[in-house]
Amino acid sequence: MDAGKGFHWAVMLDSDGEVLLSRRVENEEADLSALVEEALGFGLALTWSTDQPGGTVAMLLALLWKRDQPVLYVPGIAVDRARDASHGESKTDARDAHLIAQQARMRRDLSSLVPGDELLAELALLVARRRDLVTDRTRTITRLRDALLALFPGLERALDLGDKGPLLLVERYQTPHTIRKAGRNRVEAYLKKCSVRGAAKLAEKAVVATKGQSVSLPAEGVAAGIVAALAREALLLKERIVEVDRELELRFLAHPLAEILVSLPGMRTLLAAELLVAVGDPRNAFADAGRLAAYVGLVPADRDSGKRTGNNRRMRGGNKMLKRVFYQSAFASLRTPASRAFYDRKRAEGKRHTQALIALARRRVDVLWAMIRDEQRFRPAAA
Repeated sequence: MDAGKGFHWAVMLDSDGEVLLSRRVENEEADLSALVEEALGFGLALTWSTDQPGGTVAMLLALLWKRDQPVLYVPGIAVDRARDASHGESKTDARDAHLIAQQARMRRDLSSLVPGDELLAELALLVARRRDLVTDRTRTITRLRDALLALFPGLERALDLGDKGPLLLVERYQTPHTIRKAGRNRVEAYLKKCSVRGAAKLAEKAVVATKGQSVSLPAEGVAAGIVAALAREALLLKERIVEVDRELELRFLAHPLAEILVSLPGMRTLLAAELLVAVGDPRNAFADAGRLAAYVGLVPADRDSGKRTGNNRRMRGGNKMLKRVFYQSAFASLRTPASRAFYDRKRAEGKRHTQALIALARRRVDVLWAMIRDEQRFRPAAA
């Protein structure tokens, strides 16, 4: 199945690679059910494959799992490389579906897609929702910086608008005139009323910034209104992220692997939840830690040619979300003695910071796999 938003393209091959079926399928339950019935009508043992692990093929996967049909995941990069190796330069849905079917027919190293339970489905929705909120907040803060830079450049340079205190400040005071009129004491009192830490220091920064600007810029009133609105929007988005984090943590802690995952240094709740959303229980998806590391993209790739041997480079493929999870958790774990010692040893061997951190992330895949396999929390002494 070559997945699409409005429709998919289905190609069915026999064991010799001959085409038995090739047609467009609307992404609707009735048409998808008809396709499943048509394929089952051939009376053959079927293996389904798709280039999407969810999202647009969610309804198809639900129908297949209801019928206990096996489903393989063919990554998009594998389809692209197969297309480059095949005849012709055209790219069509039918051709991509044929390539996906060929990959599933010939390869034995593809991962299976298995139905997730209700808890994992809830975690997936919350993780996706949080990602959208963070993106929206980052975009809003960028717009706020641009608007404040055109209105009060000194204040924009003095404040870190990613924090709650500066956002509350510019929501109330946007121009040099309003800050000078209020005075340092009144600005500080307002910030303390809003429970802002370091209110005195923040108020002092605002007052000092006013000394560098005595003129009023064009359209000051409109610009001030825009700055205040953007600051309120950023504060609201921050509150929504906190609410999602709270709900995400409650559902994550109900998972059987939750305590094991977060016991690993650096693996905080959000990263562990993203790991579960990506692979579920790793024991059901991978045979060993090496296969999990290869799926993540942390296994060195050989780069030999002729007499040049022993050259390795970082994998460009892999699951980008999982790679970020292990990379960030490895970076956070550098505050612990065991991880720091491993990192320092790699640096002493001549590896750069990124190389040493990736080596640490790869090592942590083995540790995490052993913890899940033995159903044991992390023990520093044993590690």
